[in-house]
Amino acid sequence: MPRSGWVKPTSDRRLSDVVSVGLLTKVFPASLVDEVIAECGRTEQRGRTLTARVTAYFSIGMALNSEGSYEDIFEQLTDGLSWSSGWSHTWSTPTKSAIFQARSRLGDEPIQALFRRVARPLADADTPGSWLAGRRIVALDGTCLDLPDTPANAEHFGRPASSRGEQSAFPQARLVAVAECGTHAVLDAAIGPCRTSERELSHELIDRLDSGMLLLADRGIYGFDMWTRAAATGADLLWRVKSTLSPRHLETLDDGSWLARIVPTSGKERQQRTPLTVRVIDYTLDDGRDNPEQYRLLTTILDPSAAPAQELALAYAQRWEIENTFDELKTHQRGPRAVLRSKSPPLVRQEIWGHLCCHYAIRTLMRDAATAGRHDPDRMSFVAALRITRRSLSHSSFSPS
Repeated sequence: MPRSGWVKPTSDRRLSDVVSVGLLTKVFPASLVDEVIAECGRTEQRGRTLTARVTAYFSIGMALNSEGSYEDIFEQLTDGLSWSSGWSHTWSTPTKSAIFQARSRLGDEPIQALFRRVARPLADADTPGSWLAGRRIVALDGTCLDLPDTPANAEHFGRPASSRGEQSAFPQARLVAVAECGTHAVLDAAIGPCRTSERELSHELIDRLDSGMLLLADRGIYGFDMWTRAAATGADLLWRVKSTLSPRHLETLDDGSWLARIVPTSGKERQQRTPLTVRVIDYTLDDGRDNPEQYRLLTTILDPSAAPAQELALAYAQRWEIENTFDELKTHQRGPRAVLRSKSPPLVRQEIWGHLCCHYAIRTLMRDAATAGRHDPDRMSFVAALRITRRSLSHSSFSPS
């Protein structure tokens, strides 16, 4: 197959009208991709073979073949071209330079916008591990991703310090996300330099919470202002705090939890701030150790009849589901100990948003399969679903026109 350039087909149909992307087009329809691209001002001013739509699908397709070359990924995308529809000439793969230029023209904003337009909770009323007292259980946490060691990436994203006080071998991007615990679907995310804390990146996610959610978070997130902002969205909260945090005791409840008042612990005007009432759950896990770890949770669910303390403690264990979600992204989808491929900050962000879109598509497939078979999505194999999605990428075609 020639690889030096594009061979013009006899048909007037463009590659963007028949590119094969299988499952991806079910979750991210071509019409929506075009709409988002237009909203971001990335619609081509002149005809190109590597259109913005094709490049958007390519950005997501990279996550399905993280170890493949640009050419390998593009061949997967086009492997399902239907020769019976009138193609009479062979299409060669675009060069790595052409694909890089197309990715640069597209930028990261359309892929981010595409994720935000599509990502929604997947659990229904019967999905196990998804609900407590009628509230959808979601968790917030963060992780870091290794990036190519280029001057641009190092300057923008920074390097974490190693255990010996030296700088890490690779720059890193920090990803903070909100995920649905029962399905592992990532619902929202923020990307920033590794020098930016999880709490700082969490601010924009907190403001987009919905009422009817129960948000789980670990000790690093709590702060009076963060708690106040999150509670103002109408979502309920169940956050672990440091055992040294000492809210003012108000009343001990029948289930052993207690009502308390929290106030700011810092700030010039903290004395003028209105205290908030919370419910406190203290417990330890009997794991056989001589000094079991102490847990202190705060929640906005003040009525123990709605959610007893034991149920809340058990629900908090669901926070680890977001750790499993990050493992799916980093170990299986991206590849163990793999470094992302993009060498500039905009393309790094584009690649990460592509990974999030890809993961969401796979989790949608798993939800559909679990619903049809009446299974728990958490009990299904992400690796098997990833393999099926890769096959769908190269063995099906569509015509959005």
